Amino acid sequence: MSTHSQAPWPELPTAAWRDTCATLHLWTQVVGKIRLTKSPWLNHSWHVTLYVTPRGLTTSPVPDGARTFQIDLDLIDHALHITTSDGAQRQFALPGQSVASFYTVIMATLAELGIAVAIDDMPNELPDPVRFSLDTEHASYDRDAVGRFLQILVNSDRVFKQFRTGFLGKASPVHFFWGSFDLAVTRFSGRRAPRHPGGVPHLPDAVAHEAYSHEVSSAGFWPGGGAIDYPAFYCYAYPEPAGFRAAKVQPDAAFFSEALGEFILPYDAVRTAADPDKTLLNFLHGTYKAAAIAANWDRDALECDTGQPGVVRQV
Repeated sequence: MSTHSQAPWPELPTAAWRDTCATLHLWTQVVGKIRLTKSPWLNHSWHVTLYVTPRGLTTSPVPDGARTFQIDLDLIDHALHITTSDGAQRQFALPGQSVASFYTVIMATLAELGIAVAIDDMPNELPDPVRFSLDTEHASYDRDAVGRFLQILVNSDRVFKQFRTGFLGKASPVHFFWGSFDLAVTRFSGRRAPRHPGGVPHLPDAVAHEAYSHEVSSAGFWPGGGAIDYPAFYCYAYPEPAGFRAAKVQPDAAFFSEALGEFILPYDAVRTAADPDKTLLNFLHGTYKAAAIAANWDRDALECDTGQPGVVRQV
């Protein structure tokens, strides 16, 4: 029986699990690239993402000819599971795996199941990447830290889904991008955006062009690194409208990061708040409102009351 943190919003300083975070990030890239390779392109790269489950992260069903398969990272029992629609199952333990061994084992297991797939084994969106097949350096796995990360993802996913109900326009699912290693939800104004300049490290410019083809207000959770070396919630607008970064948003701990070009709310400000859910929702609503007002979105047409369980939306 595995143990994991029972606290909905546990402490998880970035420095304390940096090596494990880096390893897990690269494992999710392997899993995500398998979904990417087998799935038809969906707008804004929605076909590549992972999704939060009560136990970890999943690809959801991935097509393989007339059957489907699914890959799950179980972050409670600390194992990877592969299941297929014809009843086959395989699994292997996560602790003790390097990125290279993880890559070798998952590809061999897929082949054993008759799933033919070959991926580009160079990581994306990371500086100085090393091919998955050669990366024996990243092999850390702190079970407790991974369990805490899962609890944060589960509760962020829940609050993001509540936030998503207050929008009638096009909105993304709440999904996990393995390239940038963040959980995100995006709202769209419906208008085209200027061509994205590209330049994301180790990501084809064509992918960035397609991802940002339309105006967005995007929010999410990120475990931190670089200029923001602590876990944080964020919100950005593309293209950034004039006046957006000067907006006053709640709670008081929120600020606009010039280095990242987005609003940041340190995770600890949510974790330690008297009402974490309300604190996070205030940030999500406030930053979206700042973007929508600055960019002159048609808010009357796009917004609605937040959804309530069992209550039909009034029209």
